Amino acid sequence: MFAGPSEMHARVRAHDWANTSVGPVETWPQSLKALVRTLLSSSYPMVLTWGPDFTQFYNDAYSKLIGDGHPAALGIDIRITLAASWDTLGPMIHRVMTTGVANWTPALPLLMERSGYREEAYFSVSHAPAENDEGQIVGMLAVCSEVTQQLLGERRMRLLRDLASRTDGTRSVERTCGDLSATIAEHPLDVPFALIYLRGPDGKTLTRGGVIGLDENAPVCPATVKVGVDADSIWPLERAAAGETVLVEDVERRVALTGGPYKDPVRSALVIPIASSGQTAPIGVLVAGVSPNRALDEGYRSFYELLAGQVSVALRNAQAYEEERRRAEALAELDRAKTTFFSNISHEFRTPLTLMLGPTEHLLAGGAGAVSESVQAELQVIHRNAERLLRLVNTLLDFSRLEAGRIEASYAPTDFSALSADLASSFRSAVERAGLKLLVDCPPLSQPVYLDKELWEKVVLNLVSNAFKFTHKGEISIHTLEREGRAVLVVRDTGTGIPASELPRIFERFHRVKDTHSRTHEGTGIGLALVRELVQLHGGTVSVDSTEGRGTTFTLEIPFGTAHLAQERIRAARSLPSTATGATPYVEEALRWSLEETPREEAPHPTHAPSPSSKHSPKADEPRARVLLADDNADMRDYIRRVLTPHFEVEAVADGQAALESALAHPPDLVLSDVMMPRLDGVGLLRALRAAPHTKELPILLLSARAGEEATLEGLESGADDYLVKPFSARELLARVRSNLERMRMRRDVARERARVESLMEAIRARDDFLSVASHELKTPLTAFQLNLNAIERGLSRTSEHNIGDRLDVARRSVRRLARLIETLLDVSQLSTGRMQLMPEQVDLSALVGEVVANTQDEARKLKTPLSVRIESPLAGHFDPDRMEQVVHNLLSNALKFGQGQPVEVSLRSEGNVVQLSVVDHGIGIPPEDRDRVFERFERAVPVRNYGGLGLGLWVTRQVVEAHQGTILVEETPGGGATFHVRLPRNGRVSSAGSAMN
Repeated sequence: MFAGPSEMHARVRAHDWANTSVGPVETWPQSLKALVRTLLSSSYPMVLTWGPDFTQFYNDAYSKLIGDGHPAALGIDIRITLAASWDTLGPMIHRVMTTGVANWTPALPLLMERSGYREEAYFSVSHAPAENDEGQIVGMLAVCSEVTQQLLGERRMRLLRDLASRTDGTRSVERTCGDLSATIAEHPLDVPFALIYLRGPDGKTLTRGGVIGLDENAPVCPATVKVGVDADSIWPLERAAAGETVLVEDVERRVALTGGPYKDPVRSALVIPIASSGQTAPIGVLVAGVSPNRALDEGYRSFYELLAGQVSVALRNAQAYEEERRRAEALAELDRAKTTFFSNISHEFRTPLTLMLGPTEHLLAGGAGAVSESVQAELQVIHRNAERLLRLVNTLLDFSRLEAGRIEASYAPTDFSALSADLASSFRSAVERAGLKLLVDCPPLSQPVYLDKELWEKVVLNLVSNAFKFTHKGEISIHTLEREGRAVLVVRDTGTGIPASELPRIFERFHRVKDTHSRTHEGTGIGLALVRELVQLHGGTVSVDSTEGRGTTFTLEIPFGTAHLAQERIRAARSLPSTATGATPYVEEALRWSLEETPREEAPHPTHAPSPSSKHSPKADEPRARVLLADDNADMRDYIRRVLTPHFEVEAVADGQAALESALAHPPDLVLSDVMMPRLDGVGLLRALRAAPHTKELPILLLSARAGEEATLEGLESGADDYLVKPFSARELLARVRSNLERMRMRRDVARERARVESLMEAIRARDDFLSVASHELKTPLTAFQLNLNAIERGLSRTSEHNIGDRLDVARRSVRRLARLIETLLDVSQLSTGRMQLMPEQVDLSALVGEVVANTQDEARKLKTPLSVRIESPLAGHFDPDRMEQVVHNLLSNALKFGQGQPVEVSLRSEGNVVQLSVVDHGIGIPPEDRDRVFERFERAVPVRNYGGLGLGLWVTRQVVEAHQGTILVEETPGGGATFHVRLPRNGRVSSAGSAMN
């Protein structure tokens, strides 16, 4: 009846139903049998209760929902199985069985005890009445599905969304911790309690930032803990602060706390690191309680990882905001300190400047009697530059007063057009001298304008001066008019214009438009910023319209009346010293700019130029070095030229482009260039000269007003040979120029010497090649000569005269000696050119030495020299046999030659993996001072220089020994004479076959 493949089919078939209230299966009504068959065949979780005892039947899908209750639940009262949640389910089932009306309840929370603990679970359930064959309701059929994970996921995701939304934006760390705590506290079912700890600036202190679900005064919530001291006394904070996530399973020991929907004791918690950005240590630790009614499964752990990540993001953003705020506050404080400094230092500058200008003006006016023209010219330079410095100082002082709110304007009704026209007209001489037109169209206005004359003077002079600086042809026009209750000043030029990308920043302090063609590169970048500040102080506005290459127009508008002005400053008295300088410094500077247009200035004859020192003046017959000077400041250019002219030929130009053209056409001996110049600056000039083949070696000195080690290093790293910071003395300038010219001369001398050495080396290589070729050519007839001598000797009869044989023997020895000399020459040429090669093979060195000694016995007998031999045999090793025969022969021949008939001993023995060959004589010996030298090429000891020879044998011997990775040395023989020791490795590390000997 209940046939089927599933587990529950088998269990229903096997169950003892006779011992239950439903009785044996054969007694069941058809309705019960049909319901059970339907239930077992369904894949959806289903449970059926039948009869007054609520006997339950269920399928495989339902068995998974009741966990540990399966399989004992089959056939027993469902009220036993679901006792924990019967308070919820019982009334619902009773209602269905009483009324016969089915129900449907989504996401019904039920307390389940299916895994050994009181579990929070959620089910969507439908209950329907179950009828017997007579139509009576005797049971209940439930279809259900668990939605716990879905509901928990949505709830946890809501917490993460709330954290993200409530902590978004800029706020302090303290406020962020408060928002985090408040948000987490709204979700106690998932996070029963939590603690947030942040790492302090010292990295060794953890400070509490938030408390959720606990009394902040409780011992488990310490305000601070010290890493390495007490960090793990309550919670494992130190381990988490090191990056480890720690599970705490004895929370009850630390704090009595309930949680979850059923208020059970919280037993476990996670201690999680709050990650920092990058690879640095965590910024803090999150202690988070685990619900006692949910298992800490993979989903729960993932939620806590996301929670810690959200906390990390919020805290990192807050820390970044606080860091940025601290930086802003520090910068603001620095700006205030800078303003104060500028104010103080500007006042301090004005005193020495006054003492410079007053006496200079007195001397120029003839107050101390007549002065020479040259002295007067020098005084004019001093006066002109002191006035320029005073104007710069006054500009800084104006800015410091504006920033500190201490500017003392005094507004009075003024003829706007007349004042503006007078100030602009003061530039007429400079403008016309430069070949430009100055158009002043300033008709009277209907009413006066309340202006501070001193401040308005700075506005107009700055604008007209700026127009002249950037206008090279065409005109400058100044026009006044009134429009909609405002007085308007328009300053227009036909100059280089301003790129569109630069227009938004044109009124920013210290901002300068790069690579603009101007009369000079000098300037502070604060003129237009000061104009805007002063116009705004008058309640007005300033705007700019410009087209690159066509010109620029500045438009200033000042309201009529006084409603826009601070009333206490109307006709107010001044208490601070005035910073007005009048138009003269502006105009004189503009006149000097006109001189910058001169493309090139040749130095006057040296006899007419003043010299700071004649100590190093060149002699009449010495050629004078030529120096190319580039500087856009006419006074500086004149000064440097006067300093250098007595000693060098000087060509002075006004910008880097002119210097480049001159240097490429006629390379000088040295280039002296300012860094900041129009058209092409000093660094650009340097790079261009280094890129050109015929000027890349030129010594280049850069001049700059930027002081400090960083500026000097930057100048040198750009490729300059030297870097000179303004101000500098004439003596220092001369010393730098001379030293760089001297270095260049030395480099050229070294290059010439190197070329000469290369030439000599080439000659030596040619000689060695010749020796190699000549040696080969000599060996051919010499070999033929030897063969013929041997043939003649064999052809002589035994009865031939004895003296013929002796003569042939002498000839043979001479041929052999000549052959050895040729071999030596060949060795020398091959060693010198790196072409000698070893051909190593397995050799019995004892046999080789014995053979060489045997071949030398005749020579020893003729010299009446006793020759003794002690050889260990066999002594096999990896050697070049021909070269080793050469070594033994050279040493033995020298011993016989210089032994003076005294005994010669040859020994060969093994010392482990090393073979030692010793050749001992008792002859004239080698002095200690000559023992290192005898192994050099063409060197011979002093006592043997009368014996003849080339001085090459021992040199070749050492080369062969060292090529075998061996050593050779000489020492004095006891009682007199020389002993040579050769030590060679038996098993190689010698050069491989065919490798070159160097």
